Amino acid sequence: MYQARLRALDVSLIENAHYVKWVRYYLDFEAKYQPSGSAADVADAFIEKLSSKGQSAGLCQQARKAVHLYLEVSQPTPPVSAMAEPKSLVVASPETQTRSVAPPGSVPVAPTAPGRGGWIGLERAMAGEIKLRNYSPKTLSTYLMWVRRFGDYMGHLPVDAITDESAKDFLTDLAVKGHVVASTQNQAFNALLFLFRHILKRDYELGDRVVRAKVSKYIPTVLTRLEVDAVLKKLKYPHNLIVSMLYGCGLRLSECLNLRTSDLDFEENLVIVHDGKGKKDRSVPMPKLLKLELRQQVARVAKQLERDLETPDFGGVFMPESLGKRRAQSEAKALQWQWVFPAKTLTLVPDEGLYRRYHSYSQQLSQAIRTAVRRAKIAKRVSAHTFRHSFASHLLAANVDLRTIQELLGHSDIKTTMIYTHTVQSRTKKEMISPLDL
Repeated sequence: MYQARLRALDVSLIENAHYVKWVRYYLDFEAKYQPSGSAADVADAFIEKLSSKGQSAGLCQQARKAVHLYLEVSQPTPPVSAMAEPKSLVVASPETQTRSVAPPGSVPVAPTAPGRGGWIGLERAMAGEIKLRNYSPKTLSTYLMWVRRFGDYMGHLPVDAITDESAKDFLTDLAVKGHVVASTQNQAFNALLFLFRHILKRDYELGDRVVRAKVSKYIPTVLTRLEVDAVLKKLKYPHNLIVSMLYGCGLRLSECLNLRTSDLDFEENLVIVHDGKGKKDRSVPMPKLLKLELRQQVARVAKQLERDLETPDFGGVFMPESLGKRRAQSEAKALQWQWVFPAKTLTLVPDEGLYRRYHSYSQQLSQAIRTAVRRAKIAKRVSAHTFRHSFASHLLAANVDLRTIQELLGHSDIKTTMIYTHTVQSRTKKEMISPLDL
């Protein structure tokens, strides 16, 4: 019954495995400690135990949702109405498994609770519309998260009772009581705009009626060239090569990890980025210093593919959803489609009964960067995106045209690129002078 419930809610394969894991832990906890009280009390005690053992808030939320669903299907009436429904879902790192299940391919829908029936349908319809428009999986999960938070704020009233006034109150509450930054409020605004226009088919003209969150002046963290070199020296393969690509090409982390071997054009010295942010393609120069290392990396990938082909039930790499199923099946084992930075282990796809290769995981890289920064004794908050910021700032400091930097970064608006003017000291002349005298 539990698996049937997870399938009915479109819980992805990777989350399915974690849900089952939390339920097993919960049953072990119940058998070992035999706590008294209702099922909701036992579940709360279990979550408190997880928290006391250092589990993150995100994992505790995931465990709470998994147990909530289990109790819902195992009891004649939902006994856990008192359990607070998590507002977001954080999935445990798949690399913690030696042979993990498939990477996220679908977005889970929150479990049914009293008054939530109409909202579940609303979320499903919204997910369908977003997928139809080929938005990124991150946009999909973010928009659904805001719809769930909006539903929580509304107390899951009937969908017909939703008005633009309700949206105005929710967005205002985010700014006044939630103290969110302007970008977060804008994100929620866009999610509700999509909901009203494409799902509810209603007007969404809030105008100036929403109290706007205060816009803070954002200046990105930038490393000096010496600091970049210091971090690279503390990183091991393949993380040093990945970070070199982030800094040398100005790539977003997702763009770098999603590179295929065919995206490296050694003849034209270009790195081709497909389906970047906003589903846009672009090309950036391949750093000369990395050309030999990248050739060696492609050779490593080719050898790994040879070993994978000898593995029983190997189905190739995970292919883009935009490809037809027949083409994806026939080309998944071709070298041109292999990841430049593949994961260390194969991933089991239960529905296919095959093992596939996924790209390297961002969590591993993030941890490696934090460790390297600490060992390099750099007193800055550094993430993978910091190297993209440094790429832009260092080009600007070298007097590279701002429009050129905009194209290299893949920014739609020059205003986004202009934030880097705050990270570089101005070299313009301050004194008044005639151009005839220059």
